[in-house]
Amino acid sequence: MNVKPGLLATIPRTVTVRAAALAAALVTVAAGLGIRSAAGGDVAKYAGDALYTVLIHTLVVLLAPRVRPLTAAGVALAFSWAVELAQLTGVPADLARHSTVARLVLGSTFNAPDLLWYAVGAALAWAVHRGLRSRPARARARS
Repeated sequence: MNVKPGLLATIPRTVTVRAAALAAALVTVAAGLGIRSAAGGDVAKYAGDALYTVLIHTLVVLLAPRVRPLTAAGVALAFSWAVELAQLTGVPADLARHSTVARLVLGSTFNAPDLLWYAVGAALAWAVHRGLRSRPARARARS
């Protein structure tokens, strides 16, 4: 594929960031499904927890492409923890009985170790986002 050098420079940064976030979200879902099909037990469960937070992080970036990596990771972690803590109320379990989507998004049963794995996912998403965000700045500095 031949792309003229100046062509990519004309694409707004928010568009490229959103495209990257969408791609990352799709890769994250694929990774989660792959881990679920290849592994079982605690490996699949806790990897799924971490990837859940990574997915939330990518969705935050998709909605707000100028968000800083630490802010996106904080929002993703707070959301993940809020969902987990809401499971203590029994409301997510009730909703999960009536909806597959609610079961996938909200879960049903509180599990304290999940809180740690959400933090692992947030840290991973932060590190990747930070690395990708600083890469163009390093490239500009070399020019």
